Amino acid sequence: MSSSRSDQSALVGAENAPLVEVKGLSVELPTGDSESVQAVRDVDLVIRNGERVGLVGESGSGKSVTGRAIAGLLPTSPRVRVEGSIRISGSEMVGAPPKAWDQVRRKTVGMIFQDPLTYLNPTMRVGRQVAESVISSSPGHSRKHDRSDEVVRYLRLAGLDNPEQVAAAFPHELSGGMRQRVLIAIAIAKAPALILADEPTTALDATVQQRVLRTIDETVTDLGTSLLLISHDLAVVAEMADRVYVMYGGRIVEDGPTEHVLHDPKHPYTRALLRSVRSLTDEDTTLYSIPPALRREFALADRIPSAGADLEDGHAS
Repeated sequence: MSSSRSDQSALVGAENAPLVEVKGLSVELPTGDSESVQAVRDVDLVIRNGERVGLVGESGSGKSVTGRAIAGLLPTSPRVRVEGSIRISGSEMVGAPPKAWDQVRRKTVGMIFQDPLTYLNPTMRVGRQVAESVISSSPGHSRKHDRSDEVVRYLRLAGLDNPEQVAAAFPHELSGGMRQRVLIAIAIAKAPALILADEPTTALDATVQQRVLRTIDETVTDLGTSLLLISHDLAVVAEMADRVYVMYGGRIVEDGPTEHVLHDPKHPYTRALLRSVRSLTDEDTTLYSIPPALRREFALADRIPSAGADLEDGHAS
């Protein structure tokens, strides 16, 4: 093989290499003085460059814990146990020092959470918070440099029509939808390779939800970034994701191209999720929330009588 072809093959391989590769991830979290819960169980997940991936499941399924593990945002308590592998841009992050995780959050992963007031500094004007995000991703740049043009650009990219006014405001002076767009601006100001959006529209009304989701969709398209969209809403994930992982009881029970999973679901839980979306008023398809701590490996058969033997190994092939 010629040198040029070898170089080309190496380049193609690098482009197709996973941006995020999770293997055998298990997370145990404390729930009391001496008790704990296995929140995530042996999860495998891959996100490639420029790919949109959905992670869907009900409350308590482990999806947000999985997202926080990927972002290095799990509690630092010694009682938090993380096993398995999380590779980001080829680097193993399980057991990595805080400084390495800081670098990942500064340059690789931008995060959008469901409660902006929890993550925005109430005493700092919005423009300064966006500017801090720009600076954190470019540590060599001086803080004295005027970044107002960049701040306005990112706020506008995040779908805010009056970015100059928003930049001068404090978070509490903005509506919920505007605050969520500010979080989007802060996330994209880092020029991340991956945007991790965890239930980004849960606290918003339906009209504002659609606007925020459209903003995320357009931003990811314009910037060419990867997206991990975590949601309990299968309809939202169906609109935005190339591939979807379905999570139940801390495990991935089904995954594949979104179209395949939606049109030919293999796992009873996925089928139940789809039925709940299609017929919200049908009592036979109502899913009841799972308890915080699972007493059994899979309690789904108690909730979906038609599940039967399909649950023997937990994962749909």
